[in-house]
Amino acid sequence: MEWRASHILVSDRGLAQQLLNRIKQGANFESLAREYSTCPSKSSGGDLGWFGPGKMVAPFESACRNLGVGSISDVVQTQFGYHIIKVTGKRP
Repeated sequence: MEWRASHILVSDRGLAQQLLNRIKQGANFESLAREYSTCPSKSSGGDLGWFGPGKMVAPFESACRNLGVGSISDVVQTQFGYHIIKVTGKRP
């Protein structure tokens, strides 16, 4: 299985939760990624492209595995910070 995902990465759990709440209220994921994410992917709205098993850290991959296409995760903590993940594709 491969996934395509976008994410917003921040260093503060509180900020991540605030951004997630804004997304749930209709804010644009890509716009928030461009404004707040600390990952270089912010320039493309958080898009990370396609990746397979073992390419991302375990908590990130696990979240992608459990989400449907178009779904947005709760706040996911990794050693890099706090992520909000949007799965944009899955393929075998």
